[in-house]
Amino acid sequence: MKKKLSLLLALVLAFSVFVAACGGGSDDEATTDEPAVEEAVEEADEEAADEEPADEEEAADDEEPAPAGDLHIEVVSKGLQHAFWVNVQNGAQQAADDYGVTMNFDGPASESDIQDQVNMLENAITAQPDAIALAALDVQSVMTSIENAMASGIPIIGFDSGVPGAPEGSVFANASTDNHAAGGLAAEELYKVAQEEIDAATADAQVRIAVLSQDAASESIMGRTNGFIDKMIELLGEDTVAVVGQDLYATGDEATASVILSVGIPARVDNAESDATATALLEEENVIAIYSSNEFASESMIRAGEALGGILGNRAEDDSKIWACGFDAGKLQREAVENGVLFGSVTQDPVSIGYKAVELAVKAAQGEDVEDVDTGAKWYNAENLNDPDIDPLVYE
Repeated sequence: MKKKLSLLLALVLAFSVFVAACGGGSDDEATTDEPAVEEAVEEADEEAADEEPADEEEAADDEEPAPAGDLHIEVVSKGLQHAFWVNVQNGAQQAADDYGVTMNFDGPASESDIQDQVNMLENAITAQPDAIALAALDVQSVMTSIENAMASGIPIIGFDSGVPGAPEGSVFANASTDNHAAGGLAAEELYKVAQEEIDAATADAQVRIAVLSQDAASESIMGRTNGFIDKMIELLGEDTVAVVGQDLYATGDEATASVILSVGIPARVDNAESDATATALLEEENVIAIYSSNEFASESMIRAGEALGGILGNRAEDDSKIWACGFDAGKLQREAVENGVLFGSVTQDPVSIGYKAVELAVKAAQGEDVEDVDTGAKWYNAENLNDPDIDPLVYE
């Protein structure tokens, strides 16, 4: 655009000099050269049109976050010490650095310390930040605090599982994993390794795929469970699948289905109950595969497999084994993937969760319109575990 304007100005100046040199001739004489000028201008237009897209593309490639000025963001997470939240904090700090804002990251010692999180949120509001990013342990417990933030004009950005059920207008956007899509990713990968056996199944020779879900209360866990089930039904066909074990997910006719998805949910969220549920699932007849929906459930699945004689592994090489895939990460799960006990797992992107939460908070503080962001999920296995874009996400 600058080149176009410069050329136009040069042409106009040259034309003015020409008219002056002719001694201010008649209007007829002055217009005799207008077609030439117009032709030159048209050529300049064409040249500028050819160049502008390239210039814009270069500008887009070089684009970096614009400094946001003197802003302060408070981040209240579900935890502080677990490796997942450490990675979330790393992402949040990177965003704060990129946008040139100050940021304070806080969270309770464990995810059972609900009152501690409430106190931290109140302290964050008292600090009068320009925005708050919040991953609520229990939405009802922070409802009064959220209303206080609204009254103070402080925008809230939800992250991780967000703030479901918060008062309308209090949460401007969420930075979180699309858990339904992430569960579907696990189903796609499981189908790849077990496809031959699944496709050969009939109503008279059924195969069973176990699904271990931590609970039926967490929105994120339910999303991953539903996502896995829905994608498996999509891949296999509605008439060939029956879901049993839990009324919440039950569908299809077990008598006529060739593939049974057997869902197990422990009565309580503790290791003993979860391990017992995983064991019961693995001991059912004709089980060829099992999926678990988070780190807690995945660890129970691994322990149960070991207790039953190491039955999780590569079924293509040994049909006494059971294919197993998990969700999230952690030392036990990472080692199980490295050793082939699990053929793979789905990980969230905690670094992206933290980064996007602060980025959305900065934009909301500046009065920009913001909307929910899917922070993504990735499949990892023994082959790609040490890749630069995977390794940081598979925390220990």
